[in-house]
Amino acid sequence: MKYIISLFSILALTWIISCSGRAGKPSAEPVNTIVEGEEEASASLITMTLPAENTQFRTGETVKVVMAQDTRGEPPDSILIFFDGKPVTTIGPGTWEYTIPSSFTASTGRKSLRVSAYRKGRARTTITRFMIILSDVVPVRNGYRVINTYPHDRNAFTQGLFYHNGSLYEGTGQETGSSLREVELTTGKVLRQLNLEPRFFGEGITLYDDRIYQVTWRSKVGFVYDMATFRQINKIYYQTEGWGLTTVNDRIVMSDGTNVLYFLEPGLFTVVSRLEVYDNEKKADQLNELEYIKGEIWANMWMTDLIARIDPVSGKVIGYINLKGLLKESGTDTDADVLNGIAYDSENDRIFVTGKNWPRLYEIQLTE
Repeated sequence: MKYIISLFSILALTWIISCSGRAGKPSAEPVNTIVEGEEEASASLITMTLPAENTQFRTGETVKVVMAQDTRGEPPDSILIFFDGKPVTTIGPGTWEYTIPSSFTASTGRKSLRVSAYRKGRARTTITRFMIILSDVVPVRNGYRVINTYPHDRNAFTQGLFYHNGSLYEGTGQETGSSLREVELTTGKVLRQLNLEPRFFGEGITLYDDRIYQVTWRSKVGFVYDMATFRQINKIYYQTEGWGLTTVNDRIVMSDGTNVLYFLEPGLFTVVSRLEVYDNEKKADQLNELEYIKGEIWANMWMTDLIARIDPVSGKVIGYINLKGLLKESGTDTDADVLNGIAYDSENDRIFVTGKNWPRLYEIQLTE
């Protein structure tokens, strides 16, 4: 993600992310600068020694800020401190240290720390640093046990999956081959199918208020259908790539192949909030197909055999599910046709998983 720092504000502008089913190219690391007021171009009011750029903390830790007066300039009248874009406190003359409370580090992600030194009512020096908030939880490692297997269409390049009232609903991808389907669980028979226009590469699907939402990969447009008829009733638009979708309470959650989850208001499909997902060591990247299960967001991690279990409030990875060896049938290249597709039957507490062009769909239980 690339950040451009300007006076008084931090604008998140662009990011380059990988596509679903294809390799991507990450953007360059952000460049951080010290910005000075016009009247103080030759001398800053303050300097900052702590924290250093890209210092790592864990959720729930405090952040110590240590500053000093720049000997080349005049002392500030006051200093305002902001963390992750939120105001923290104002400190007066002669106070050079402050500890940001742990309540500000409750969620994971790359966060900004900004201090602005004022003199005579104007911000003369602003210093911005970035830091990484990792999870304070060591993820559990889950295995699996296969409970049942069901037929699955080998021609279904699975991009989205959910279960509702006895049926599976599946969104498939590929150029000229994307669709929305209702599928009979026990036989794999396609009961209904709506094909997308050839120019659209279908991605994740989810159900909200008897409407099915489907996003596409790079077109930045998605569709809303009446679940009963598959009739398109609306279009939705977004600013990033579309990968996975799920529904969490009154929000739709979308992934874009990075470690970021977007929480969207279903009516206008506008971003209400975003969450950067990290475990206790690193970011959980390439999040793909999503499912909301028992208060957790489960996400296929593209090009791996892993499903990440994510706390939707803090962004912490609670656990990883390793499904290596799940597909044992020959004739499927699992290096290309990767694991992708999670569905949950909440009434019967059943979990289903499959992959792109897999011949089988599996009902599984987790093991420790």
